Amino acid sequence: MLTNATSPQHFHRYSLRRRMALLASLLAVAAAAPVRAEEPAAGKEGGKPIRALLVTGGCCHDYVFQAKAMQLAASSRGVAIDWTVVNEGGKGTQAKIALYDNPKWSDGFDVVVHNECFANTKDPDYIRRITKAHHAGTNAVVIHCAMHTYRAATIDDWRELLGVTSRRHEHKSNYGVTVADAEHPIMAGFPADYKTPIDELYVIEKVWPNTKVLATSASEKTGEKHPVFWTSQYGKARVFGTTYGHSNETFQDPVFLTTLVRGIQWAARGELAK
Repeated sequence: MLTNATSPQHFHRYSLRRRMALLASLLAVAAAAPVRAEEPAAGKEGGKPIRALLVTGGCCHDYVFQAKAMQLAASSRGVAIDWTVVNEGGKGTQAKIALYDNPKWSDGFDVVVHNECFANTKDPDYIRRITKAHHAGTNAVVIHCAMHTYRAATIDDWRELLGVTSRRHEHKSNYGVTVADAEHPIMAGFPADYKTPIDELYVIEKVWPNTKVLATSASEKTGEKHPVFWTSQYGKARVFGTTYGHSNETFQDPVFLTTLVRGIQWAARGELAK
């Protein structure tokens, strides 16, 4: 099931050639990523799908494509998710979306996936309407530019929710990923020789105390290792995060998508269903 008031209209704004290219790319994602024999089909506990809210929009990325790729990745791996997608705020770096006007904005969801990019929004009351719900137990997945969202804010609430603090990134490249916690179910089967599609390495200034790093990538400039996949605990909420996810190529990559889907499952349920 997909509830999304914006995505269909976005697709109609593209030229026919652009729409066909997007659809072909999404179909390639599914074809390239069959469910692995060892991969559990989570999200079907008691026959109930995961209820996921995807909050997306803002600067710098193809959020329509990424949302569709995420949804297709879950379904092609046998993971049952009921998606509600909120794509608001335009394409700038500053926005306050209407979703958070409702103090019960996260009620009824097992997990909220944050894939937005509003670096210059800094109103502390607005930000705390978001973090308050998470601290009370709304589980979260945070992707790429979510790390730089509310970067201009003087309060740390959002950064503590994320589990890491980042304010900048390095150049685009194919970064190697080193697994730091091979025992965590999210990282099961992750290739030892994996390199990303073209993506950005986020510079992590701080790893918050409740964060467990799952994998790192090294700077090609300094050699410093930065977390790229992790889990965290924020109040009563489980959080899974990744700094990768800049390019459409990343959202076509089977390894990244499998890890992301497993992270969504883990954040929503606390385990991967067998």
